[in-house]
Amino acid sequence: MCNTYFNLMKKIITILLFSFSLASAQGDIYPTETTYGGGIGFSTMYMVLDSVPGQTFLTELGLDVKKLSSRPLVFHGGEGFAQMSGPWRLGGYAGIGSAQVGNVFNIQMFANRDDSVGYQQPAFGNEAKGDTLYSFSDNLSVKARLNFLMGAMTVEYVFPVFRDLEVMAGALMGIARYTLSIDQHLGTPRWADFGKNMYGYIENDNVLVELDTLGRSYEETANAFRASGLRPINVNGTMTELSGTFFNFQPYVAVKWQFLDRMGLRISAGYNKGTIGSGKWKLNGHIPINDSPKSALQGITIRTVIYFGL
Repeated sequence: MCNTYFNLMKKIITILLFSFSLASAQGDIYPTETTYGGGIGFSTMYMVLDSVPGQTFLTELGLDVKKLSSRPLVFHGGEGFAQMSGPWRLGGYAGIGSAQVGNVFNIQMFANRDDSVGYQQPAFGNEAKGDTLYSFSDNLSVKARLNFLMGAMTVEYVFPVFRDLEVMAGALMGIARYTLSIDQHLGTPRWADFGKNMYGYIENDNVLVELDTLGRSYEETANAFRASGLRPINVNGTMTELSGTFFNFQPYVAVKWQFLDRMGLRISAGYNKGTIGSGKWKLNGHIPINDSPKSALQGITIRTVIYFGL
């Protein structure tokens, strides 16, 4: 009786072990036949730029460019993919990343009495003949914001490891747009002031500018404005937008883990390459800047995707 029971248990254990090993093999080893499927999900990408296009302007404005170049741009967007033929996979990506830096400056006016460029600290004992500082009540707020918009297709070659685990080598390529906005604002903004013309007031198709003679004749004042240009009288802030559109290319390697039947995780690491050509920058979206330099937008990237699909 004991021997019979022992032999029966032995057979059951053997069958269970064989079934478990067979199921494990079928669940872990990637099937040899071609599979088709795809997925779509929310994507987050981190990019650390080697250099910030327009950083010379930011430095001249007194902003710390390192705060933009050292921190990663965080892109939020979507990504999808589909198995096409054999190990080849096609997909698409769209996302936007942004970062900003700002500062608030005290304003001091100065009398330039030594004819040197800029303010010079007067020598001790010669303060009356040197440059003199005068205080001003308002502060100047300066803020720079960069936006990186990207839309691209992806091409991948899949190296299956297990049924639920894949390694891919691929490239992301498409059109991107880089925008650098610089805002300089003085004092407190008021809603009623936004509709005022910068130089005067509108009447029909004309801007009427009242002349402030400052002790000169009206003819002399008008000639001075013709020679040196008009000065804004109703502006306490300015916004300058520099932008460029370019072809973007990003090779990468990725890992795909299907941790649920219809849900998975993709992680990729790559290097972004893009260049805005000389003369391709635009002011406020439509005015070409013909003498603008060539600017590179490149840096390491890490992209994560929680996708739904196969």
